[in-house]
Amino acid sequence: MVWLAVMTVITALLSEYVVSTIEAASESWELSVSFISIILIPIVGNAAEHAGAIIFAFKNKLDITLGVSLGSATQISMFVVPLSVLVAWVMGVPMDLDFNLLETGSLFLAILVTSFTLQDGSSHYLKGLLLLLCYAVIGVCFFVLRRRSADGS
Repeated sequence: MVWLAVMTVITALLSEYVVSTIEAASESWELSVSFISIILIPIVGNAAEHAGAIIFAFKNKLDITLGVSLGSATQISMFVVPLSVLVAWVMGVPMDLDFNLLETGSLFLAILVTSFTLQDGSSHYLKGLLLLLCYAVIGVCFFVLRRRSADGS
């Protein structure tokens, strides 16, 4: 139990460091804050979870793989995001759930493609490719967003 508390504190401190350096990294790498926070940080932050899901998939335990993958996405969208708003309110930090058109459209597209991909209960490499392409399209949209706003168009 002590290790859990220690690791939680260390994770919180490292997370604070990452959050405080996002804007500097955005300027240095000429990437939008949205691209860094929506595409890059989740890949790095959930690397262990992704690795576990891949290992279960190789062992042909797709129920566990889907549970890990979809459970994480559901937990973040239905619990962590609203909880962040409440914690920000308690701390006096302005934050709301007013997402812009690209963020809302990306979430809608991801949910739509995922639900159609999973509705028949079977898996195929083309379905995985479709999901990866959907992720790539969303990533490119957030990448291009910075370029367009920097050009003024």
